[in-house]
Amino acid sequence: MTTTRFTAVEALPKLPLGEMLLKRNLISQSDLDRALEQQSQGGHEKLLGEVLQQIGAVSEANVLEVIAEGYGVPFVDQVARIADPRALDALPRDFIEEHRVLPMFLVRDTLTVAVSEPANLYLVEEIARISGYDIKIVAATRSDIESAIQSYLPAANVFVIDDIYEDIDEQDFSIIERQVTEIADLEEVAGHGPVVKLVNYIIFTAVQERASDIHIEPDHHRLRVRYRVDGRLYEKLSPPYKMHAAIASRVKIMSNLDISERRIPQDGDFNVMLEGRPIDLRVSTMPGKHGETIVIRIIDSQNNRLSMDQLGFSGDTLAAWQSIVEQPNGVVLVTGPTGSGKSTTLYSVLSMINSPEINISTIEDPIEAKIPGINQAQVNQRAGFTFASALRSMLRQDPDVLMVGEVRDGETAGIVTQAALTGHLVFSTLHTNDATSAVTRMGNLGLESYLIAATLRGVLAQRLVRKICPHCKEPHVPEPRIAEALERSGCQWDTLYQGGGCGRCRHTGFAGRIGIFELLVPDAGILDAIASGVTLQDLRALVEGRGFRSLRQDGLEKVCNGLTTPEEVLSATSL
Repeated sequence: MTTTRFTAVEALPKLPLGEMLLKRNLISQSDLDRALEQQSQGGHEKLLGEVLQQIGAVSEANVLEVIAEGYGVPFVDQVARIADPRALDALPRDFIEEHRVLPMFLVRDTLTVAVSEPANLYLVEEIARISGYDIKIVAATRSDIESAIQSYLPAANVFVIDDIYEDIDEQDFSIIERQVTEIADLEEVAGHGPVVKLVNYIIFTAVQERASDIHIEPDHHRLRVRYRVDGRLYEKLSPPYKMHAAIASRVKIMSNLDISERRIPQDGDFNVMLEGRPIDLRVSTMPGKHGETIVIRIIDSQNNRLSMDQLGFSGDTLAAWQSIVEQPNGVVLVTGPTGSGKSTTLYSVLSMINSPEINISTIEDPIEAKIPGINQAQVNQRAGFTFASALRSMLRQDPDVLMVGEVRDGETAGIVTQAALTGHLVFSTLHTNDATSAVTRMGNLGLESYLIAATLRGVLAQRLVRKICPHCKEPHVPEPRIAEALERSGCQWDTLYQGGGCGRCRHTGFAGRIGIFELLVPDAGILDAIASGVTLQDLRALVEGRGFRSLRQDGLEKVCNGLTTPEEVLSATSL
């Protein structure tokens, strides 16, 4: 019977921790005296190193490095950069997460493990017993170990990317010199440091630049990565083409997809922790002529939590919209194409009306932002949990306000209408080009005209246009046709502006986006017309005669106020 040996604590500290820190000039004598005094007042319940960190005298890494030196154990900084992800298989996942240890390397029969307590002999003995390998330990901070664990455990589906995205250098990618074809090779290469660093860098910079989507696209002997920022795509970087298979495999591993399947599309998702906040990413793969195209949708709840006055409403539209969303019952619709900001508008509404006295429930696909105090459910088409079935179940949960992500079919439309008739306030979205089209769309889904008229409280249509960059904003003389369109819109303007282009806006002249809106608030005459089955053309003529302001008119008013450009509004709206 063989015994498992390990290398752990080789020597006891030669000096107390305080003296060792003083000797290395990491703290002053006054720091030490203050920490010792606080420690004595607390009954020595806290270790000296913890007290020194609390008073800001020294960092966690400094304390552990000195302790490790005293025990003769190597100290490792930023273990995520140098650890081999394959070594994690040497210990059970539950053990790693419970004890916060990180298997780093397995060389022959010696397993190197990072621990934050190098003096814990019992833990090291347990690692040796469970793994069956000879053990060598190194010291690393608990935060470093936790970051690496979450980055390199794909089954967790949550990855911390703050600490391992830096120092991207294309020379690092030279280890991948051949086209990888075997599945075993793909799994191995996808775990290599350069691939992990590159994928983390792509995600990190996309979030930092407020991108909504990442496109990873192979072409003939070329690979490009593009970000969609403010509704427009631009190329961010072009990694070596031979890295495509490894990058694709890494993304698939993170989102629990089948890396061996490259002939059919796949959909998945995963989460990352960035700067302490969770970010959801939805992954879609599509086979193509030159390899799989990967699109990653970034759902950053921080970008979806805007107050009503930050969305771009004009004063009178905002007042009318607030009066609609405060109705006790009925249906309120928000319309527009994909990416027009409908979800952000609805989240701002729910945040505004959220109260401990009412029950607000949502059915979404997917949940794009989590709002405290609101019951949110996500549909699951594969499990048969559709908008309609979820809505039926949720109506038995005693809700006051409901938000249905989208009215996609007649069944959902019928349940939404019945919910409104029974005293609920229901918010939802439709894909129509303008506010009046939403009425005919509901009719096309099979609703009776009188039911639409009885429940409809308002329809908000919206688009997003890019805002002029405030750092390079400059006066601009419009073309004659643009000036005529502005004059016809009735807004007053002295000077128009455009962005000259600067480093802060990537020389586009634009930074961020703002909403343009049209709001249909049906009065008694309009409701009577809807109930009688009015045509779309007649309904448009009716609302225009009541001072209705269209999307284009609202957008051109923002042009005259110096917020955006005429070209942005004209390209986003129709006459």
